[in-house]
Amino acid sequence: MKNISLKVSFLVLLLGLVDAQPKKNNWDIYSFHINCSVSGRYATTLIASRVANRMNESKEIEFHVRIPKNAFISKFRMFLDGQYYDGAVKAKEEAQQQYTGAVSRGESAGLVRAVGRTLEEFKTSVNVAAHQKVTFELTYEELLKRKHGKYKVQIHAQPMQPVKDFKVDVYIKEKEGINLLQVKGSLSSSGLNDTITKTLADKEASVHFYPTVEQQKTCSGCGGKGLDGDLIVVYDVNRDEPFGEIEVSEGYFVHHFAPSNIPRIPKSVVFVIDQSGSMHGRKIEQTRIALLHILSDLAEEDFFGLISFDSSIFHWKPELVQATPGNLEDAKAFVRNIRDRGATDINDAVLQGTRMLKVSSRPGVASILVLLTDGDPTSGVTNLEVIQSNVREAIAGSFPLYCLGFGFDVNFDFLKKMSLQNSGSARRIYEDSDADLQLQGFYEEVATPLLTDVTMIYVGGANLTQTNFSQYYNGSEIVVAGEITNNDIETFSPGAVAFSRTKKIIFEKATPIKERPEAVSDVHIQRVWAFLTVKQLLDKELQASGPERETIKKKALELSLMYSFVTPLTSMVVTKPPGENADVLDKPKEDKESLHTQGYLAHSPPYPSGRFMLTRPRPKGAKVHTAPSRGSAFRPGLGSSPPSLKDLSYGNLLQVVQPPIVDQEDVFYYGADHADLDHSPPFILSTFIAPTDIPPTGVLISHRFLLKGQPVPICFDVDGNITLKLLHVPDRDLIVTGELGHFQSEGFLWVTIQLTADLDIRIGPGDITVHDHGQRSVYTQEEHNITVGSLTVTKHNREVDVVAGDVRIVILLHESHGKPFLWPVLKERPNNNENLEGILGLKPTSYEEVQQTPVTKVKINDREIDVIRSTATDHSAASSSPVDCWWMAADDALQRPLNHFTV
Repeated sequence: MKNISLKVSFLVLLLGLVDAQPKKNNWDIYSFHINCSVSGRYATTLIASRVANRMNESKEIEFHVRIPKNAFISKFRMFLDGQYYDGAVKAKEEAQQQYTGAVSRGESAGLVRAVGRTLEEFKTSVNVAAHQKVTFELTYEELLKRKHGKYKVQIHAQPMQPVKDFKVDVYIKEKEGINLLQVKGSLSSSGLNDTITKTLADKEASVHFYPTVEQQKTCSGCGGKGLDGDLIVVYDVNRDEPFGEIEVSEGYFVHHFAPSNIPRIPKSVVFVIDQSGSMHGRKIEQTRIALLHILSDLAEEDFFGLISFDSSIFHWKPELVQATPGNLEDAKAFVRNIRDRGATDINDAVLQGTRMLKVSSRPGVASILVLLTDGDPTSGVTNLEVIQSNVREAIAGSFPLYCLGFGFDVNFDFLKKMSLQNSGSARRIYEDSDADLQLQGFYEEVATPLLTDVTMIYVGGANLTQTNFSQYYNGSEIVVAGEITNNDIETFSPGAVAFSRTKKIIFEKATPIKERPEAVSDVHIQRVWAFLTVKQLLDKELQASGPERETIKKKALELSLMYSFVTPLTSMVVTKPPGENADVLDKPKEDKESLHTQGYLAHSPPYPSGRFMLTRPRPKGAKVHTAPSRGSAFRPGLGSSPPSLKDLSYGNLLQVVQPPIVDQEDVFYYGADHADLDHSPPFILSTFIAPTDIPPTGVLISHRFLLKGQPVPICFDVDGNITLKLLHVPDRDLIVTGELGHFQSEGFLWVTIQLTADLDIRIGPGDITVHDHGQRSVYTQEEHNITVGSLTVTKHNREVDVVAGDVRIVILLHESHGKPFLWPVLKERPNNNENLEGILGLKPTSYEEVQQTPVTKVKINDREIDVIRSTATDHSAASSSPVDCWWMAADDALQRPLNHFTV
């Protein structure tokens, strides 16, 4: 019997001061408790943090917390000056009106939310008087999912300072009995293992983690900022009865169905793999790696097929073949040769995969269709609703479709709806160093089918959650909840019917169902029903339309309000003491488009576990901009507005900072009053790189450039730590080159100006070096004037002015995350500029926008090119401002090979 695993994941972040970095003894988290109680796989977690303001003046104290995406917040309260301030769950529209009203009055209301790979972050704050204390308490609930045969309670603790009274308590109570209890994670093996105690006694288990202040300072990886790591509790339950356990209390029931002593069913699986141009680089490489591992895991009785697609469809074999050693080796050779190219024809690819499965249908075999794509359809049928209709009609309930969306350029709602319509599910694969493991992890969840066509039956039951399941896989679990009609347990009769290979199996309860005594009534059973019902109604809402959708939405909203769940339809309004404005805690969706209406995200520092917070709602009339990849350099503070673009000068450089490994995506906007592009330069250069100090293994640095010529410029990406030809004036042998920064910088490390073979000037962030006929001179003063031949270099404050005849370049010195970098700006072009070469010498690019839906296309020199909306940040002046752009491949944008611009 494999272990069952359940996951409760959360990260408690910094509690700090809004207007200043915390100094020693300014504020103190003197008590930090996490209490997680699990009963019947339903986890209720309470986070309580007590903070004291040690300063002689009042300060705004913030509370940050991360919780699992699958969870619902159900309670929040603050205790301050002897009084409790409780949050109230309201319909999202009502909460938003309250928030918008505060904003229109010029008040700071602080709508907050963000999304990560497995976590969501929430934040609120309150003004605390000098030498006073505040207590924050947040409760969230989650029905734990069984994946890979395990239940897992994962706690990431990061209070950002050693805490005198630090406690983590996990209590588990399972009616079936617990047969395994383990503690894992970095906090259990970093010199802290002796601070962990665990107990296991039949149906109950507990884990306690109580490190001392000294241990929080000295543990491996802790440092002076205290704990920073994971505590993972893994447990398993007994499953003596194949029918599973049914819990009943106060007219509600919950049934956990996970039979394990059943032979596996052979499967037929077709993998439909996107190999379009947007899969270039690490995505296609990780896909190949994952597929090679997956092929190795196929059982010989399985049958499989491979389809790769761009604007054309490529079959490894026209029909399914058995997973024999010889066929697997041939298939691996096909996988190794998958190369990115072309557009994206999702419709034809999925229909071809469906045809393969139907033609090769065999009795007693579980059929599975898996689609992996990283973008929207751009070839063939591109209307999303038509594609969904075609796929639904073709599959016709015969087998499940699983959609894997790679990255954030994909329309995830489109994939999710299409998979739900075909008894499957959608999963986002994050562009990260472990993307191949994510793909393998998904496959392992569906690798071993045990039952097909599962129907759960509850005579005497009402208001049931989902009861029909296409397939049941080893290591998973089916959970059904509902009401017992008239609370009459005598007439309540559960059962299940399913197929194993060609054999029909009937499951029945072997022992009588008994309701818990009134003295030990378990209210969590009713909450499990409400939790599951709301989750499934939200999925149905996505698939429905018109009046049906409104009816489903209304029912989901009513239940969310009744049980105080913060769902996509509700928000929690956090009340505060008189004189302060309420905050709104809002559950986000993961998809990029869902964040557009909420404002822009800022992140600092941009680490893989990035602390993201949504700081301000989008004002009326503001424009929204999204990047085709995740990350940004635009980090506006509270109340800040991006500066006007009117001051952009000819040849300015813009920059987008994009960490290649982050759990979140960024969303940017600027108000309509800042969108005047009438005086924008015809050419702008931009770059984005990973701002992390130490690059992840195998991560390729990327830089972004913009070609300005119209209100929305064109942008493209260049990979590698390279030297670019910035400017070349052939008739005077003036050559300007720039070395793009590595992982420790965000712009140019050096700019070199060469006049002759024996004369050049190299400008860096801290000095200027002149090489004149073998003589080397270094200038490090803050202000200096250098004249060499016909070249004059003037250094003043944070810029270097370079003049060579009628050419003038200003090199600005910027700083990001404490690291300086250079930013060259072409201020004056030579009079005879027809033969200019280099990035700064490019002329404005003219294009025509020829299509907007379902994918935008622009025409350059009579050639239509697919583009994606992106963004950049201007570093040509002291302040930064965002500019949106149309992204395309470098060769398409330049209309010539990129190597023409590299040195």
